[in-house]
Amino acid sequence: MAANPSRVTFLWEGTDNKGNRNKGEINARSEAMVKAELRRQGIRPIKVKKKPRPLLGSFGQKPIVPKDIAIFSRQLATMMAAGIPLVESFDIIGKGHEKPAMQDMLAAIKTDIEGGSTLTEGLSKFPFHFDELFCNLVEAGEHAGILEELLNKIAEYKEKTEILKAKIKKALTYPIAVLVVAVIVTAILLVFVVPQFESLFTGFGADLPAFTQWVVGISRFMQEWWHVVFAVIAAFVYTMMQIKKRSRKFNHLMDRIILKLPVIGEIMNKAAIARYARTLSTMSAAGVPLVEALESVAGATGNIVYSNAVLQMREQVATGIQLQQSMKNVGLFPHMVVQMVAIGEEAGSVESMLAKVADFYEEEVDNAVDSLASLIEPLIMAILGVLVGGLIIAMYLPIFMLGSVF
Repeated sequence: MAANPSRVTFLWEGTDNKGNRNKGEINARSEAMVKAELRRQGIRPIKVKKKPRPLLGSFGQKPIVPKDIAIFSRQLATMMAAGIPLVESFDIIGKGHEKPAMQDMLAAIKTDIEGGSTLTEGLSKFPFHFDELFCNLVEAGEHAGILEELLNKIAEYKEKTEILKAKIKKALTYPIAVLVVAVIVTAILLVFVVPQFESLFTGFGADLPAFTQWVVGISRFMQEWWHVVFAVIAAFVYTMMQIKKRSRKFNHLMDRIILKLPVIGEIMNKAAIARYARTLSTMSAAGVPLVEALESVAGATGNIVYSNAVLQMREQVATGIQLQQSMKNVGLFPHMVVQMVAIGEEAGSVESMLAKVADFYEEEVDNAVDSLASLIEPLIMAILGVLVGGLIIAMYLPIFMLGSVF
């Protein structure tokens, strides 16, 4: 994964003013730019060459994940608090990171900052990892001269949002994974195990029970058409993923359905409210105007239904309506949340009230996930029992009925 499509990583060797030999890496657009940068740093370049690409390209390299950005935010905040210059901080963090992709990205941002760019400008060149919200907060910190304080708030925000995402992923991944394994095991039994029993049944000289005949029929179908079945499933999954990427209406429909599901819907609603409150609290603490903040908050809720509602609130707030009234108008936020925001607006402490709302709903999500796990485990065991146990019963039922032949 390249740090920047217009940049290349160069390896260099050179000597400083004292004659000491040094070497390192620089991201630049050309070899000439590397030499110019080294001379600016007081280093006489001896050798400059492009860093060779791995034999297998980027295959096998660990990608940058949101957790890496959260850790980077905390590290940068800590170094700024310790008085370490920004460029040196990037150099230390980048060289100490285990992922080459992260090293390249941080090196590219460091080079931009050395060239006179602001931190916001350097980060904005990597929108996939530093979204609009992240860049807006950094920009607010730079303009207000409180970058160190804002970096701490960003680090805290990223850490809490990643913890929340992990809880939601835990709630959804476990049951899906178990059901997928159950389907695969069932398919293997139908294709490979049931036919062995079928050849045994032909010598019984008696009619098979209806349940067994039904399972044998499914087995024959799977033996002949299993590749078609899996191709159809794969095509369906791929098509749904493409529609999800391209159709906002489809995403809106799916998000609305998810919010109305029992148990899961409750978790997703609480998670969206927690994200909304946490993000808006952080933006308010940074001094970002409310109308501008709501635009960034809309994309951070993680659900299109809530995203559209926040954008509606933004339009209402822009016309002079209070935040608590706009929240009440969209009809998504619980009465308690609206009232806490109303109290915060009256007392001039919206930021702290929203932080309390976020803390409460993050804890609610945690409790709901634990409840879901305890609820879903017996349900999954029941499903596995019906699928696998049903097949076993179907296969052994004729053996139990052998007495009717004699």
